[in-house]
Amino acid sequence: MKLSIIIVNYNVQYFLEQCLHSVYKALGTMQAEVFVVDNNSVDGSCAMVHEKFPQTILIENKDNPGFSKANNQGIKLSKGEYVLLLNPDTLVEEDTFTSTVNFMDTHSDAGGLGVYMIDGKGNFLPESKRGLPSPAVAFYKIFGLSALFPKSKLFGRYHLGFLDKNQIHEVDVLSGAFMLMRKSVLDKVGLLDETFFMYGEDIDLSYRITQGGYKNYYFPETKIIHYKGESTKKTSVNYVRVFYKAMVIFARKHFNKQHAWLFGSLINFAVYLRALMAVAVQFLKRIAIPLLDSLIMYGGYIALKYYWELKIKVFHYPSFYETVIIPVYVLCWLIGIYLAGGYDKPVRYI
Repeated sequence: MKLSIIIVNYNVQYFLEQCLHSVYKALGTMQAEVFVVDNNSVDGSCAMVHEKFPQTILIENKDNPGFSKANNQGIKLSKGEYVLLLNPDTLVEEDTFTSTVNFMDTHSDAGGLGVYMIDGKGNFLPESKRGLPSPAVAFYKIFGLSALFPKSKLFGRYHLGFLDKNQIHEVDVLSGAFMLMRKSVLDKVGLLDETFFMYGEDIDLSYRITQGGYKNYYFPETKIIHYKGESTKKTSVNYVRVFYKAMVIFARKHFNKQHAWLFGSLINFAVYLRALMAVAVQFLKRIAIPLLDSLIMYGGYIALKYYWELKIKVFHYPSFYETVIIPVYVLCWLIGIYLAGGYDKPVRYI
């Protein structure tokens, strides 16, 4: 058996179906097995696999043990020379498996391999190649320096933006969305750490592969689509909390105590900062339209006031007209619009 593909699914039936179609088309005549480990989905995923892909080895969990444990279930049963961890919200090219396996066959020093990933709009995903999230690298990312200077060799080390995305490179970290590994290397360095429920497990395993004396490669000569974030909203505070908590686990496991404490402090600060930013953004979104309405109405009344005073020259308005009368009048209009549903969130029926 050349290749074992393991897909962990959780309530993304339609993405899983498209993923499996692309997988079997790409496999061709390659000797391979495909595992789907379902973490207690309620959307009919298992029934779909039974009906449309009976050749798939389906593991139906009765609870959600997490991403790491589910992948390990498949790895322990796998018989392939290579093991591929593949997200269900991905589509592979027809040459993806042949080209990546051929590369691994001709590079005996390769323990793991990741590929060029694009999102649903065709944009390159920078997490296709990543550096090790040391405290310094985490600092640059948390405080936005990596985003400001993505190609800097100092600040851009999280996504290795200074490396040509169209060239093969050695990298520190592979993405769990597509993580091809030599089975013999996993036997040596161990499987996914089940302490990581979700996120961070790919970083931990990538690091252990390099610590075991092997190399991780970024291989851009084939592409996959990764519809990232379908089961997780990556801009949410909850995502930030879970992801950075995984980073703290990694730091405590692999860094010395002083670095781990520094890393943990940075992570906690980042979580609170992102939470505050999320609340502020939501607040601004809620008041943006009413604020614009109030400015337009207030400005209109002030313009009329000056028009009557300067052009018609009938009389002058008292000073409290601008500071009290107009604001109260505008406020009454805003309250009326609000009560009438004018500021309700639009409903999309399609």
